[in-house]
Amino acid sequence: MSLFDRRSWLKTTLAPGALAAFNAVRTDAAAIGPNDSLKVTKIESFVLKNTWVFVKISTDAGITGWGEMLKDDAKACAAGALEVADYLVGKDPRRVTFHWQAIHRGAFYRGGPIKTAISSGIDQALWDITGKAYGVPVYKLLGGPTRDRVRVYGQLSPVTGVNAMKVGPHATRAPFKYNEGMKFVDEVAERFKALREKVGPGVDIGVDFHGAVEPPTALSLMKAMEPYRPWFYEEIIQPLNVDLMAELARKTTIPIATGERIFTKWGFREILEKRAAMILQPDICYAGGITELKVIAGMAEAYYFPLAPHNPQGPCSLAASLQLAASIPNFLIQERGDNEYSDLLAKPLPPVRNGHRPILTDPGLGITIDENKLMAQVGEPRPYRTAYDPDDGSVVDW
Repeated sequence: MSLFDRRSWLKTTLAPGALAAFNAVRTDAAAIGPNDSLKVTKIESFVLKNTWVFVKISTDAGITGWGEMLKDDAKACAAGALEVADYLVGKDPRRVTFHWQAIHRGAFYRGGPIKTAISSGIDQALWDITGKAYGVPVYKLLGGPTRDRVRVYGQLSPVTGVNAMKVGPHATRAPFKYNEGMKFVDEVAERFKALREKVGPGVDIGVDFHGAVEPPTALSLMKAMEPYRPWFYEEIIQPLNVDLMAELARKTTIPIATGERIFTKWGFREILEKRAAMILQPDICYAGGITELKVIAGMAEAYYFPLAPHNPQGPCSLAASLQLAASIPNFLIQERGDNEYSDLLAKPLPPVRNGHRPILTDPGLGITIDENKLMAQVGEPRPYRTAYDPDDGSVVDW
């Protein structure tokens, strides 16, 4: 019996008072019944001018799910998501973990940023559909809430109470030399000291090296800023050299954070085993989606390490991250959780108060994409970014 048949039966068999009581407790009724058929009918992808990449999955019940993917290789991710239609169309979207495994194992060459990003976006959209189908937010499908609200960081604000932020190792120029001299290192330390004195001890300040600092310089900067108590040092070197990251981690009392360029449980296993970082920052659009970040969180919990999910993207990225934060015990803080994304959403997010965002309680990811707003931003993404040493013209990290 379909949902509509059940409702017709109720109208003809229940007394008016009983029917009113039924409707009163079904305010978040599932879109379909738990045993009703549901099939994927279509996959679409959209590249925005700011390089954000969205995927939309439609079903034969009219339920749609949304997700986001890697932004640096926007066109490749958008095209890759469409290729998944050969596998996914015609299947029940609610077998989310099964589909994650099938998409991952179906590729002979697995992992990496693009393939994992495709899986991530598809995974978010499938969870979005599943939550909407059952009439509940995703966190309820993951075991229920582990907290009542989610701490966020971004732009400091006395209005919202945001009291955590992240900065780079600021100076008059970027730290692009292999071994920066005393003048540069001292300038970075003095600027960070001034910031600490300005905002006071009540503000947590992370320092993001962005993997753009060479190891000798990274060590010098870590030592120079340590007296002013950064909250964490993020991506102190390129993440490929886990052994060296672990070595540098042992030379400071400040926790090391990393993860935005690490993919799947297999990538994070080495970080944990070698104690290369104490704070993991997987990106829900890059590292495998909600399904995989739940696993990564469990692995980190075994080491007593928290997650502080990375997020430079849009509303699906934030919403999916908030669903994860609501369902894991070892959550620390959410990056860019103070963003509102009103230019893409049909209804606003609940506001940040006292540095925390309320858990999103609407079905699925908890947000509604305004497709007209989104389509107005579809276009050619920004080109690749490159950086050079002005002294000799060599290519440097950025």
